[in-house]
Amino acid sequence: MKSSKSKNTIFSSPSGKSYLFPFILVTSLFLMWGLAHGLLDVLNKHFQMAFTMTKAQSGLVQFSTYIAYALMGIPAGIFMKKFGYKKGILLGLLLYAIGAFGFIPAAMFHSANPFLISLFVVACGLCVLETAANPYSTVLGPKDSAAQRINLSQSFNGLGWVLGPFIGGQLILGAAPGDTMALTKPYIILGVGTLIIALFFLFTKLPNIVEADDTVVADKPGIPAKSMWSHKHFVLAILAQFLYCAAQTGIFSFFINYVTELDASITPLQASKFLAFGGMLLFMIGRLSGSFIMSKFKPYRLLAVYAGVCTLAMILVILQLGSISLYALYITFFFMSIMFPTIFALGLSKMGGYTKKASSYIILGVAGGAFAPMLMGHIGEQNMAVGFIVPLICFLYIAFYGLKGYKM
Repeated sequence: MKSSKSKNTIFSSPSGKSYLFPFILVTSLFLMWGLAHGLLDVLNKHFQMAFTMTKAQSGLVQFSTYIAYALMGIPAGIFMKKFGYKKGILLGLLLYAIGAFGFIPAAMFHSANPFLISLFVVACGLCVLETAANPYSTVLGPKDSAAQRINLSQSFNGLGWVLGPFIGGQLILGAAPGDTMALTKPYIILGVGTLIIALFFLFTKLPNIVEADDTVVADKPGIPAKSMWSHKHFVLAILAQFLYCAAQTGIFSFFINYVTELDASITPLQASKFLAFGGMLLFMIGRLSGSFIMSKFKPYRLLAVYAGVCTLAMILVILQLGSISLYALYITFFFMSIMFPTIFALGLSKMGGYTKKASSYIILGVAGGAFAPMLMGHIGEQNMAVGFIVPLICFLYIAFYGLKGYKM
């Protein structure tokens, strides 16, 4: 009796076997890609100083990362369909490690290009990991607790977003002038950690994921099934996701620039701490509280209200009203936190047999993060606040999607 009770957990297989250790391994992947993304926003400011790059040019940091998602997303899915999710995870970890250790030879050249190539390789690994980790997290236990597990995993992703800017700020922005190896330090740590996790995955037996049938059937006998692209709410969701990722990446990328321009007494190192323990912490809290709040309100209404708040916040940011604008920028982190999963869910609603294929197209919306930083940097070259008109426009469209565009 005692034994059966101990097996009744959210990490138990139908036979009662515990999947706790495999779940811990999968959750570590969420942390690792959160750290990698969190470091980008420190690199953006560092590249401006170390390589005398303009703000628009420093946007190549994000471009080299997020363009990898657009190029690697579909191949990653094909690879895992053919070879399985475990081999996909190992491939992702290997690419992550190669890119991270690539920072060592890159430091020998006083140029941003070798670092950008290494970031692209890291991002290819991250894309593969993200494609695999979400489905694995949901199947490591009973179906009725899948949402519980994915939210728990996502909270560690949020932790990575908090720690990334802090670690990067201390090791990169806090390094002595002329320390050419400063850029390599956090990535050596990530590379070693990635290889250790890969070894655990290599020797751990993971459950097989049985794919659902992709066959698309007609709504009524004798009537051909509608094209995937005839679902208006899905098509609009792709654009909404593209613009959300553009807004998020742009805000994260130029947070340090904005804060240091708003108050000249704030150093880039101090601004990186504000980003970690102000903005990113609020982002994580928003993610953690999102599922609870959605149990009380309709997701599309919440999306519309949150996007509306972000739009107003961006207006205050552009107006440069001192502390008011800084608080408005902080608030944005909380209110945009639920947008990615909410847009994703609304876009896939009632897609039936197209669901899996449609999800891969919505994931491609991550590529929005490749273009926004360069555009924001170009617009805000002389005054960073003006560049925030880009996320302002993005949030306006997302508010429209929450009000009207989600309807099927």
